[in-house]
Amino acid sequence: MAAAASTQPPQPPKLTQLLERDPYLAPFETDFQRRYSLFYNRLKNIEENEGGLDKFSKSYKSFGVNQLVDGGIYCKEWAPGAEAVFLAGDFNGWNPFSHPYKKMEYGKWELFMPPGQDGCPPVPHGSKLKVVIRAQNGELLYRISPWARYVIRDEDKVNYDWVHWNPPQSYIHKHPSPKRLKSLRIYESHVGIASPEGKVASYKNFTYNVLPRIKDLGYNCVQLMAIMEHAYYASFGYQVTSFFAASSRYGTPDDLKEMIDVAHSMGITVLLDVVHSHASKNSEDGLNKFDGTDSCFFHSGPKGTHQLWDSRLFDYANWEVLRFLLSNLRMWIEDYRFDGFRFDGVTSMLYHHHGIGTGFSGDYHEYFGLHVDEDALCYLMLANHMINFLHPECITIAEDVSGMPALCRPVAEGGGGFDYRLAMAIPDKWIQIIKELKDEDWNMGNIVHTLTNRRYEEKYIAYAESHDQALVGDKTLAFRLMDAEMYTNMSVLSPLTPVIDRGIQLHKMIRLITHALGGESYLNFMGNEFGHPEWLDFPRRGNNESYHYARRQFNLTEDHLLRYRFLNAFDRDMNKLEERFGWLASPQAFVSEKHESNKVIAFERAGLIFIFNFHPYQSYVDYRVGIETPGKYKILLDSDAAEYGGHQRLDHSTEYFSEEYPHNYRPNSLMLQPTPQKMPQAPHKGVHSKQSGYCASEYGYPKMKFSVTVAEEASHKRSADTLY
Repeated sequence: MAAAASTQPPQPPKLTQLLERDPYLAPFETDFQRRYSLFYNRLKNIEENEGGLDKFSKSYKSFGVNQLVDGGIYCKEWAPGAEAVFLAGDFNGWNPFSHPYKKMEYGKWELFMPPGQDGCPPVPHGSKLKVVIRAQNGELLYRISPWARYVIRDEDKVNYDWVHWNPPQSYIHKHPSPKRLKSLRIYESHVGIASPEGKVASYKNFTYNVLPRIKDLGYNCVQLMAIMEHAYYASFGYQVTSFFAASSRYGTPDDLKEMIDVAHSMGITVLLDVVHSHASKNSEDGLNKFDGTDSCFFHSGPKGTHQLWDSRLFDYANWEVLRFLLSNLRMWIEDYRFDGFRFDGVTSMLYHHHGIGTGFSGDYHEYFGLHVDEDALCYLMLANHMINFLHPECITIAEDVSGMPALCRPVAEGGGGFDYRLAMAIPDKWIQIIKELKDEDWNMGNIVHTLTNRRYEEKYIAYAESHDQALVGDKTLAFRLMDAEMYTNMSVLSPLTPVIDRGIQLHKMIRLITHALGGESYLNFMGNEFGHPEWLDFPRRGNNESYHYARRQFNLTEDHLLRYRFLNAFDRDMNKLEERFGWLASPQAFVSEKHESNKVIAFERAGLIFIFNFHPYQSYVDYRVGIETPGKYKILLDSDAAEYGGHQRLDHSTEYFSEEYPHNYRPNSLMLQPTPQKMPQAPHKGVHSKQSGYCASEYGYPKMKFSVTVAEEASHKRSADTLY
């Protein structure tokens, strides 16, 4: 007798591992099972009905307008609400009816145009096109194909035009993509503002002027914002109008391909800031109402509109939406050679409430239930599965503020499949501390908690600030610390004021402790590494269309009379040190000290000892620090060094030997006895510490930071590299 067929839904094959790692997730086991079942069944349906995920996600090669090998043109669109579809353009004198599409099943339309008698394609490269939709009410709508590869806007026009991009010879990539990195040091970038000049900068400028700078600073990854075409420049690229088109305001698609290729030649990984959480409401040159209805690609009615962003929301349960978004990822990887994605707005995707008016306390019930958009989560699982299966070297990052558990665990465990998530609490914490607390009230335990509070075995990208803090209406760390004095006192020819002194020292310390303690990757927004003055504001009516604040003044670091070069040098050497020791790829740090009255934080990671003194006026000698590995230590990085705008109070030739003396739950310890050195006097009255014998301002500036590197093995035979 044959056994009855199992009716059990598919189970995540490694769910047990997830629940063993975090037993508090056990009550939500059925939620993980249901989510995985939805993913599994969608994937199975794609396999059965589309010939597999590989073929399904290559739809960008058949949808839109594509040239065939023989020179013919094949066109295909999904417009379920259309009564008829036509192609018009320069090639047919803009006759709206001469080239009708043939209606197919499931709302699809297709058109084939044979090559000319001379074998030339019927639609020449560079000619303008429009898809003409006859809506259900009989109205003719002139639309840009959702799959358009290149759109431009003439200076005298408001809307973008679709240009057929099919050059006789496309750019050929010369360099292989870098191998998957263990330590990601990300330089978040915007091509258009990557110049000191008040204009929209180009891909070419970024290739030849900015990439060498990124390489020199020690970053091994660049994350590109605002690449997907967006009609409104001031949206920072987050109101996408053409998902398959690289923004033409910076140059051509081949210019972008060259830029990525050159980055690869430098060993730099290139990530795309991909926006699949929503789309612009534009209909003339966007995706909205493509077929004349409000339900093509998006939810119909209020569910399809984001209340805060005033944009359209995708229907992730729709078959053709999955085709469109998965193919979009595939195209950026395979045509342009992007090495992965930072998914924007993941919190908005994960919940039906989109995070609006909702706080996340960490209670697990906030992550499970009917308020979770499991169709959107299923799409993200499919996207990560596809990327990992077809391009396992690629990286995916989730921008999620909610803290969804298992978002960065494999799909096989019931997780979201991302490689990294942004540690979004860290920049908020630094802002809160600087804005609300006096220096003497800084809480060392709270700082350490924020920097180390992350889910076990889920990788986090730490950052002290990103583009969010640079935008008009907010302030960068440098501007919060130094404010108006950045306009008058950043020259070395002017007196070193307490405000500038404090700002420079804290700027370095905040970035290093975030880098070393906050995650498994590090991110910096372009220009913030050297304390870029002022804010970021794009041309708009409110500022008279000015480009004055839509630029990055890299030239400030090249002027030896300005103090910006000190911050730039520290950021570079901090990255170079991580490259040498790899603390981002190492296990989480062991924090041996977070002393509230001394304002000292000490921890070990990757064989290094980091010691931070956040006290506003107290320096220390004969300070004991617990360590795991015995050995000899020396200074590797010192924020008080002259080349970083410090006061040279530490003797870098001093060697420190460990003692077999337990301290702070470590079996060994070091007694730090800094040798005072002469330093330039601050312009205000100095006070000499009775203990240390070296100068410190009565206002408590400059701050002092020790960072020490540990021996690589527990032996006195081998000298240790160290950090102060």
